[in-house]
Amino acid sequence: MASSVIALSLGAACAAEPAWPMFRGPDANPVAVKGKLPEKWSKTENVEWAAEIPGRGWSSPIVYGRRVFLTTVATEGKSKPPQIGTEYSNEYVAEMMKQGVGEQEALQRVTDRDIELPKEVMLHYYLYCFDLRSGRVVWKRQFYSGQPPGGRHRKNSFASETPATDGKRVYVYVANLGIYAYDMKGTQVWHAPLETYPIYLDFGTGASPVLFGNRLVIVNDNEKQQFIAAFDTATGKPVWRTNRDLALKADGPPRRSGWVTPFVWKNSQRTEVVTVGPGVAVSYDAAGRELWRLSGMSEIPIPSPFAYEGMLYLNGGRGKALFAVRSGAEGDLTPREDGKLNEFVAWSQPHGGTYLPTEVAYDGALYALSETGILSRFDAKTGQQTYRSRIEGGGAFTSSPWAYNGKVFCLSEEGKTFVIAAGEKFELLHINLLDEMAQATPAIVGDRLLLRTESRLYSIRNRN
Repeated sequence: MASSVIALSLGAACAAEPAWPMFRGPDANPVAVKGKLPEKWSKTENVEWAAEIPGRGWSSPIVYGRRVFLTTVATEGKSKPPQIGTEYSNEYVAEMMKQGVGEQEALQRVTDRDIELPKEVMLHYYLYCFDLRSGRVVWKRQFYSGQPPGGRHRKNSFASETPATDGKRVYVYVANLGIYAYDMKGTQVWHAPLETYPIYLDFGTGASPVLFGNRLVIVNDNEKQQFIAAFDTATGKPVWRTNRDLALKADGPPRRSGWVTPFVWKNSQRTEVVTVGPGVAVSYDAAGRELWRLSGMSEIPIPSPFAYEGMLYLNGGRGKALFAVRSGAEGDLTPREDGKLNEFVAWSQPHGGTYLPTEVAYDGALYALSETGILSRFDAKTGQQTYRSRIEGGGAFTSSPWAYNGKVFCLSEEGKTFVIAAGEKFELLHINLLDEMAQATPAIVGDRLLLRTESRLYSIRNRN
């Protein structure tokens, strides 16, 4: 989140750049350095407004001027309830294996319990537009109705991709369904249908689109044909598409599905699109040609890349490394077998990666949060770890941490925000309670924090 953007008043934001145009903000690093932002809140304290959101979705809110955009999906009839916690079916399978349950039966039981298949549900996909100051619904549009193109794990939602906006149009991307562009008044400008591709075990999708000039860029890592593609923002017509073949062999067949939002890195050398797929991070130029790659990523990549003070940060995923990459790289940056780093890799921190949340860079440090509530702090320039501490009572975490006012905020799936002092020593200051499931990463705009829970969108703002 760019400080120059955060400092804008709402009136200036309408005439200038979007305040929060895409997932994790304009810099893909949810940080504010100025503004009277709230540090304490509850369901009643410092709540400017709370808007009810029918249906379910884990996409984040985005903002342009006085308009807030958000997607959700409503289900006809019953839907498998969302899941809180860090049991992602693996423990269930392990327990069945101990009991002597066969592989096929175990897979069927997991599917019955945890996977919502397309044939099981009828859905209504919506794009909402709210007024930033009041929370009033300005307009809503149903952009698709019917069975979904693929299933979802109950930990996921059918609306997990965050939209993007350039102030002219709002771009809604649902992998395997298509891209929908609306003007700011809610009129659909174009629709680009996309082919349906299989996702590993029908876990669902989650990689959000990004804007690159007058191009909308998406990454679709799936089990059939992975690709990165760019579309013209005015017409929706494809500009280029680059197929890719990234896979990391696990216990069974190679896995090719991924959930990582790409990052447009404007550095001192050039502008490139950085992606993370199964096993490998790959960067592309403006025409979709590969520039460099770096192996060592997880087989199930989720955290997003981003840059901070001239350096690119790559989160390899759970059990993998954190990498810091310098600009201007070309070719294969993978460390040698003896551990020596490529000249363009400034540092790597073994086992510094996380499973779900993306780390946040703030005041010279990286704060990496595990899904089980372990917060680690690394020096952004050197990679040196300064602490690794468990957030007591934290539970499970999916949302990425954010930072401002000398503090780091970590939102648990139970709606608890743990406020931690930024600095070399771990210090939990207080806990803000909303008491409702939350998996979306918030938006920061001006002096407001927009925080989505399972059924509401909150505008958190200091009342004084």
